Amino acid sequence: MENFKKIGVLTSGGDAPGMNAAIRAIVRSALDRGVEVVGIYDGYRGMIEDNMKLLGSGDVTNIISRGGTVLYSARCDEFRYEEGMQKAIANCRKHGIDGVIAIGGDGTFRGATDLSNRGLPTIGVPGSIDNDITASDYSVGFDTAMNTVVDMCDRLRDTCESHARCNVIEVMGRTAGHIALRAGIASGASAVCINELPFDEEACMQRLIAEKESGKHSFLVFVAEGNGDFGEQLTKRIEERTGIETRFARLGHVQRGGIPTLEDRFTATQMGAKAVECLLAGQSNVVVCKRGNDIVTYDINYAQNIDRMYKHKLSDEQIAALDPAVRAEMEAFCKMRLDQITELYNLAYEVAR
Repeated sequence: MENFKKIGVLTSGGDAPGMNAAIRAIVRSALDRGVEVVGIYDGYRGMIEDNMKLLGSGDVTNIISRGGTVLYSARCDEFRYEEGMQKAIANCRKHGIDGVIAIGGDGTFRGATDLSNRGLPTIGVPGSIDNDITASDYSVGFDTAMNTVVDMCDRLRDTCESHARCNVIEVMGRTAGHIALRAGIASGASAVCINELPFDEEACMQRLIAEKESGKHSFLVFVAEGNGDFGEQLTKRIEERTGIETRFARLGHVQRGGIPTLEDRFTATQMGAKAVECLLAGQSNVVVCKRGNDIVTYDINYAQNIDRMYKHKLSDEQIAALDPAVRAEMEAFCKMRLDQITELYNLAYEVAR
């Protein structure tokens, strides 16, 4: 700990409710240990442009209940290149920053690895409404986003019921179906389409027809984004095949906003405090994760490889180059994740019958 006098904190990539709670926990935990905290505004772009400010306890007062991120976020293509990275590191050194905590998703973690590999210790905290950090059971913002989706879909259900209508609802998540699955189950969806598992469109049509014939007046079908215009095309086919008046709704970026739930505030606080603890203990290039009820850490390269393997982004050559024991462990991890989402997928259709 004696080597750390000052640390930096940034948020990068898509904003997520609960990021402010993590920032607050990082600032308060560091100050409690006698370490100063510099807020880096606009993510890695702010690091390059020297947009930084020393944060005191008062700067994070009452931000725990605010959505978005008080440090702002921005994409930064310049940080992908060596010149940009070196400029960012030089600015951190100028401010006396001994280590950085980066809150965000997989792109944020790639930047964290770049900093660590160049001598600036960095730790990642998962913040993404998509919950698509494979190594972690949970990412900050997920619970709030799901609650926002359920609230909006309950409102759509009201008007569907009034008009005997179906709504095909596209939700966020990139290529991950977690929001669609859980919110679909909680909203009583007739069908859910996600990227991870095949969608039986014919079974969807037959279910909607059977529900209509049984006297049901409202129908919801969830589609995870990442399927191109599939949701819009499915909307047309449902109306043609079933005779049910059908509308398409893309919920969009409202899913990222709003007051964070207790779960997001609580988990963000745990993760933020853990990140400070790990950084001051000399750990670097790790990501803070939630496994069950525990807050743990994984080597960030290992976590990224698991993520790429699960998302089929590792080439055969890259997989073959892995240590056999590590490869087996990663494959088991990915199988566990797929089994979890398959179980929820089966539940969504079991309760829709």
